[in-house]
Amino acid sequence: MAKKGLFVKAKELKTDVAVVKDLEMSIGKIVDDSWDEPMGPTPMPHISTLRDWDMKLLNKYKPFYMPDCDLCCLCTYGKCDLTAGKRGACGLTIADQSSRIVLIACSIGAATHIAHARHVVDHLIEKYGAKHPLNIGGLNVDVEAPVTRLVTGIKPETLADLDEVLTYCETQVTHTLSAAHTGQESCNLDFESKALHAGRADQVGMEVADLAQVSVFDFPRADPDAPLIEMGLGTIDKEKPVICCIGHNVVPSVGIIDYMKENKLDNRLEVVGLCCTAIDNSRYFDRAKIVGPISWELRVIRSGLVDVLVLDEQCVRTDCSLEAERINAPVIAASEKNCIGYKDRTKDPVDEIVKDLVSRKVPGVLILDPEKVGEVAVRVAQKVAPMRKKMHALPSTEEIVKLAKTCRHCNLCQRSCPQDLKIPAAITAAAEGNLKPLTDLYEECIGCGRCEEACPVKLKIHSFIIKAGQKFMIEETNFCRAGRGAVQDIEIRSAGGPIVLGEIPGILAAVGCANYPHGGKDVYEICREFAKRRFIVMTSGCSAMSAGSYRNEEGQTLYEEFPGSFEAGGVLNVGSCVSNPHIAGAAIKVANIFAKRNLRVNYEEIADYIHNRVGAVGLAWGAYSQKAASIAAGFWSLGIPVLVGPHGSKYRRMLMGRSDKPENWEVYDARTGETVNVGPAPEHLFQTVETPQEAMVSIA
Repeated sequence: MAKKGLFVKAKELKTDVAVVKDLEMSIGKIVDDSWDEPMGPTPMPHISTLRDWDMKLLNKYKPFYMPDCDLCCLCTYGKCDLTAGKRGACGLTIADQSSRIVLIACSIGAATHIAHARHVVDHLIEKYGAKHPLNIGGLNVDVEAPVTRLVTGIKPETLADLDEVLTYCETQVTHTLSAAHTGQESCNLDFESKALHAGRADQVGMEVADLAQVSVFDFPRADPDAPLIEMGLGTIDKEKPVICCIGHNVVPSVGIIDYMKENKLDNRLEVVGLCCTAIDNSRYFDRAKIVGPISWELRVIRSGLVDVLVLDEQCVRTDCSLEAERINAPVIAASEKNCIGYKDRTKDPVDEIVKDLVSRKVPGVLILDPEKVGEVAVRVAQKVAPMRKKMHALPSTEEIVKLAKTCRHCNLCQRSCPQDLKIPAAITAAAEGNLKPLTDLYEECIGCGRCEEACPVKLKIHSFIIKAGQKFMIEETNFCRAGRGAVQDIEIRSAGGPIVLGEIPGILAAVGCANYPHGGKDVYEICREFAKRRFIVMTSGCSAMSAGSYRNEEGQTLYEEFPGSFEAGGVLNVGSCVSNPHIAGAAIKVANIFAKRNLRVNYEEIADYIHNRVGAVGLAWGAYSQKAASIAAGFWSLGIPVLVGPHGSKYRRMLMGRSDKPENWEVYDARTGETVNVGPAPEHLFQTVETPQEAMVSIA
């Protein structure tokens, strides 16, 4: 169904009846339908097309609301009190308002991923041409882009095909977000349905982004033996200039790595990263180092190891630039979505930019040309590294003891801590020269810095914790498998039957952010437990890093202990956040390849099969962002349940099944024509769990 433009230009055209010169003819779109699978019932669905399917899920799994606030402040009629069944000035109840907030969060998350994909695709088309072929797995993947095929009916073959897919996604998110305007939607379940639709668009947008970058940047293509990447601060060669990239968009980092390679500097500098840019860097350049998840941003910058900080987009602490200034590390903002107030130097000569950054005339610059980012970052890092060799923002042990004595024991630090860490007791012990209690906080601290903001005497409490745990930090050396991308079709054929028949107990997808209740070790232990029990464990993003940050009794990381293939007991890192559709795609391909269900825009049948026959579950143990909400919504729409850790309750609602209502668990058996009770399974579609033990029971 791909629609492609046609442009014909003829200098001179001779026929029997005429001679035509300088002829130009343009046909807006012609249909190129080389896909032999018949068109399904829901091509390019609008926000109401799949509403009936959404309502089946939402009536089975009723929303359970946990609002953070009983007021609505979104328009000038407010504030409106929505307690005790009261309606606001626009007529909404607290249930409607809570679902409206969910829709807004999912739309923001989807817009973020789709805008990311748009930037990547537009850049790659400009640089490599619209006809650049897509290749996500070579001969090993025949069903590429399963989410895009399922939702839009398009079988993308070139970068140009992705442009049309993104236009569809952008249109849908505009519609979902518009429904959140005051005086639009009035039913909580319809808000929820639109949130599910935002999740569908999000899944397509993410798949487009990863399909484009895998095809052009030559990332691992459905490779079960993707290389192991060094991870942790202890892997960084501190004698080399260090460029640290934070964010999710790999394009500026590719500019850095390409410049290093072209100038034979790839052995003379270190390129390290946090968040998903780190994972995608390692997919492009196997000597790139992964430092850690989002919760380590303050930790890494204050350590002083960073010589140049490159910030792109998504999950970048907005005070990273201020933290970098304190250690005299120049900053390059490389995304128009995160300009940091810096002057746009994109068109300025490189020599001038380098001179201004090295001399500290300016703390940072905005550069929107990825190639120029590469040259500036490398040249600046080489020049500033010797000048700031011992720069850091951490106090000495003696300074900690001295400063700890100024503590007022007001307990505001603990009250503000999302983890409720015993900070006052640790500060009291530090004042007496005992830093062990501070060291004990190192593992569980999520690096939010709220304790420092709450402190009336402005103690740098997070820096105290980092310094106390510095020995662990600088010695940390682990491995994370490079993101492999898609699952091979042959892997689906081998594992599809055992999954559906129960020989393989199920698929666990550990995804999402690093807002963990007690550190990342919970993710490692959950993943290891299920891999040992012959589940297929799939990871992505910050959870993929955390899963590889610990070792077993024999000194092996998770990725060394278990194979990287889609098989019983396999642990697969599919890649960054935008690689999550490979997880959904694996479930979709089980229905298509193993169960022979038509794939092309046959959303309801595929989702129904996955929901009832494929034992898949998502775990976002540290989810915090709007992107995590939209990712989860994409899985809910396919009938795949998602669990979140205790902080996930702040998403304001769960989707809970009722095991006491047998009528909710009746399905039609296509083989016999009878109605059978299959419940309660899955028991809930979205729920918060408090402990790793509860999570394991719920997953199983």
